[in-house]
Amino acid sequence: MDQAAALASDLRRRGVADVLTDGTTRAIHSSDASLYRVPPLLVARPRTAEDVQAAVELCARHEIPLTARGAGTSIAGNAVGPGLVLDFSRHMDRVLKLDPEARTAVVQPGVVQAALQRAAAPHGLRFGPDPSSHTRCTIGGMIGNNACGSRALGYGRTSDNVTGLQAVAGDGTLLDLPAQAGPAALRDLVAANLATIRTEFGRFGRQVSGYALEHLLPENGFDVTRLLVGSEGTLAVLTEATVRLVADPAHRVLVVLGYADIAEAGDAAPGLLAFLPTACEGLDARIVDVVRARRGPGAVPPLPGGAAWLFTEIAGDDEAEVRERAARLAAGHPDALVVTDPAKAAALWRIREDGAGLSGRSPAGRPAHAGWEDAAVPPAMLGRYLRDFEELMAGHGLTGLPYGHFGDGCLHIRIDLPLERPGGTRVLREFLVAAATLVAGYGGSLSGEHGDGRARSELLPLMYSPAAIGLFEQVKGVFDPAGTLNPGVLVRPRPFDADLRVPAARPAPGRLALAYRHDGGDFTQAVHRCTGVGKCRADNTGTGGVMCPSYLATKEEKDSTRGRARALQEMLNGGDVSGGWRSPEVHEALDLCLACKGCASDCPTGVDMAAYKAEVLHQSYRGRLRPASHYSLGRLPLWARLASRMPRVANAALRVPALRRPALALAGVDARRTLPAFAPRTFRSWFARRPPAEGAPVLLFVDTFTDHFAPEVGRAAVAVLEAAGYAPRVTARRGCCALTWISTGQLDQARRILGRTVRDLAAEAGDGVPIVGLEPSCTAVLRSDALELLDEDTAAPVARATRTLAELLAATPGWRPPPLDDVRVVAQPHCHHHAVMTWEPDLRLLRAAGAEVRRLGGCCGLAGNFGVEKGHYDVSVAVAGQQLLPALREAAPDTTVLADGFSCRTQIADLSPRRGVHLAQLLADRLTPEGN
Repeated sequence: MDQAAALASDLRRRGVADVLTDGTTRAIHSSDASLYRVPPLLVARPRTAEDVQAAVELCARHEIPLTARGAGTSIAGNAVGPGLVLDFSRHMDRVLKLDPEARTAVVQPGVVQAALQRAAAPHGLRFGPDPSSHTRCTIGGMIGNNACGSRALGYGRTSDNVTGLQAVAGDGTLLDLPAQAGPAALRDLVAANLATIRTEFGRFGRQVSGYALEHLLPENGFDVTRLLVGSEGTLAVLTEATVRLVADPAHRVLVVLGYADIAEAGDAAPGLLAFLPTACEGLDARIVDVVRARRGPGAVPPLPGGAAWLFTEIAGDDEAEVRERAARLAAGHPDALVVTDPAKAAALWRIREDGAGLSGRSPAGRPAHAGWEDAAVPPAMLGRYLRDFEELMAGHGLTGLPYGHFGDGCLHIRIDLPLERPGGTRVLREFLVAAATLVAGYGGSLSGEHGDGRARSELLPLMYSPAAIGLFEQVKGVFDPAGTLNPGVLVRPRPFDADLRVPAARPAPGRLALAYRHDGGDFTQAVHRCTGVGKCRADNTGTGGVMCPSYLATKEEKDSTRGRARALQEMLNGGDVSGGWRSPEVHEALDLCLACKGCASDCPTGVDMAAYKAEVLHQSYRGRLRPASHYSLGRLPLWARLASRMPRVANAALRVPALRRPALALAGVDARRTLPAFAPRTFRSWFARRPPAEGAPVLLFVDTFTDHFAPEVGRAAVAVLEAAGYAPRVTARRGCCALTWISTGQLDQARRILGRTVRDLAAEAGDGVPIVGLEPSCTAVLRSDALELLDEDTAAPVARATRTLAELLAATPGWRPPPLDDVRVVAQPHCHHHAVMTWEPDLRLLRAAGAEVRRLGGCCGLAGNFGVEKGHYDVSVAVAGQQLLPALREAAPDTTVLADGFSCRTQIADLSPRRGVHLAQLLADRLTPEGN
């Protein structure tokens, strides 16, 4: 029996039930949000403190390393290890007790910070530290690296907000702090080294590197609890924490100040501290440019002039005092922006929160990496440090997008280290040594909040004396004498250029089907867009986001965008996942991917898992027998065209149980699904019998769903367009965007079909004639996927000409929407509409018409062929249950359910008594004889 099997067996005998040894689990836990790749032997997901104690004891007995993991958002490599990984996020995720009067909460390590905030909010309380990953990071992880976040000026670090811990030390000792006195050997160690501790530790607020030995000084009360905060899981494994809660201020005002460059913003930050801000964040214009480029010009509210900004938050309970303080802060800056609207402030803060992902591509367009992403200096020295640091990067031929907690002197940046190139690891070593030497010269800290992990532990001797480094070793020996816990971190460190993920990756085998234009044609670079920040593990639906519906349904890491990216990365590394494109681990991870494209817009790094899944399916099944659903659902337009010859016969046949059941089984369709009926008359046949209209020409792209299943949508669109002064026309030849072939990975056929369609559209549209798509997924193919499958000269003109109905109408001079003042709308935007085109033009149109709109986030769950296929029904319904189904139940009977996507309307009809309508139908029903 090998080590993994022996440990797994012993764990189960001790009652640890959730132990995973499969290749998929090991692959997706091989990385966190750092540069590093360390495949574990096995993963266990504890449910109780007893499970944790058993794991620590058994790992020590088997001499297998143990690494604790929360959400896996560690940027320094604190949450990967070669032995047993304890994943606390699956089960130990509860708020055990919340005491509003004492203003404390008792939590398990896997509680997500945002979940704790939700529990505290009804009492007017909050947990102070708020890292940018607050929607998915766990309190255990925050304790592990002493997280701070944007509002540390107001609320302090995590170590300032933890009052008690229960944990298991590396030697198996149960710790209950501060009830216990702490190890006597530790007290003796401190007494013998007072001078070193007093002179080298606790020098400024963001000195996070190393162990926080200053808390053990007699004048600080020998506080072992605060020592363990920030010890990165190297001394003990947390099982429970008591945290301090603070009153949430009643009023907040955001003041944005512009500066000529980021260093000038650094110079100015210390002077703003006199206004007692809760946050003072620096942001470089280059990050804002990335947001505009990826999400459109409207994604960034107007900002003061400059190439860098300070986002400074003033908060308090007295509104007049808060506004007066904000006004005084802004008074010396003629172009200051004072934001009192919480929604507008939230939009600006989201840019800052997504900084780690948005900066995943450097100004030079190359992949940018963590590794030196959170150094800190005393705030008074920040401006000078920034200038020296920019010069250091330039000297090494490197660039990055800087931002950070400037009021605290902490800089965040991802740097385009050439790790994918020969000699890249040498550049990494030379640069990090130089950067560590620079920050140490300023009296700074290698880490200001992320911890040292694998990225910086080897560099600690550049910051601390040999005596201090020796103390770290001795402290480790007190708690974890065998070195079981998180080895290679802080004490006896692994080289920071060992175990790197990117250099281990190989080029994808074979000829690729998609172009990967934004990744230099490199599939490996594309899947390594995922830096592991884990936004896909958060519920983003409250702000209209979609990513990642399958993770929200299952709560399994393998069903997150990140988990899938990790499986693909491991496939390219060729380690545990060794079967190439057909690896079972890869197909297991991709199975529940809805191909919703939510990640393409919502992931800060721009991962497009729908494209990667299509590539994998293409490579896996090219020239081989495919799953049944690929032939049925994947080639639906062919079957629809055949059925259109005798639609009534086809519909009748599918209603006969003796025919329906075997037909669905043969097609790979779940028997619980109700299949939509074929229209008795196609849209094209109706349109061909109409006299041509007069007006400005517009080419209507007639997709399969509108033509064969919902021609009423096409008829409504024609009415709306003609009322707006257009003369709609269609191509002479039937066209198809090949979406169903794309989603099932039949990309050679898709290229042929789509290529013919795009050429027809280009020939008939002509210069300046807009193309209007009605089905969002098909419109998105013309706008996006076509550029990946076809040559740019062919696809780009059509992509530029293609509009949604709302986009075209909004740009039509003199057009006004019909009044919708009495209309209440529950809107389910199609995922591809959200991801590729954005739904904002539709929202603006509806509101301009006077409608009351409730926009839903998330996916409907059907997602084209996904929710129809065998094996996906339950997840499809669970996804619908996240936003769509509750909204339908809550909606009044006269509420309009708006769903432009045919799959969305199908899901609504299948799972509820409601019926969805297209925007064209909503507008057409309100047209007056005058046309609006």
